[in-house]
Amino acid sequence: MVEMHRIYRRLQKYILVFLLVCALGWSFTSYQTVFAGLAIGALCGLFNFWSLVRKMENFGRRVEKGQKVRSLGTLIRFASAVLSVALALTYPQYISVGSTIIGLMIPYVLLLVDRIVFHLKNQ
Repeated sequence: MVEMHRIYRRLQKYILVFLLVCALGWSFTSYQTVFAGLAIGALCGLFNFWSLVRKMENFGRRVEKGQKVRSLGTLIRFASAVLSVALALTYPQYISVGSTIIGLMIPYVLLLVDRIVFHLKNQ
């Protein structure tokens, strides 16, 4: 599980850089709704990934102890994604729905790229 925390910390740094780029894009371009949606989606995606890491850690501890294993919190992650899209639908003049949905996938795309780079370095 230590490796999962390392991966999460690295992903958190990538997302913070991405959020900085979104803030700059929101400030200096005319695509404010797009950058706002990307930022909200990326924040929600980061929360979903954090939730998954925490639940996986708990899952591993329970399996080692031989206790009953509950779910991995899929409903919570799904609800947070629905909440971010609902926020975009409520305020379409400020937040783009499409970019919010794309932003939800940003952490997972960054995770995939990180793992590919990791495996290429360690071959």
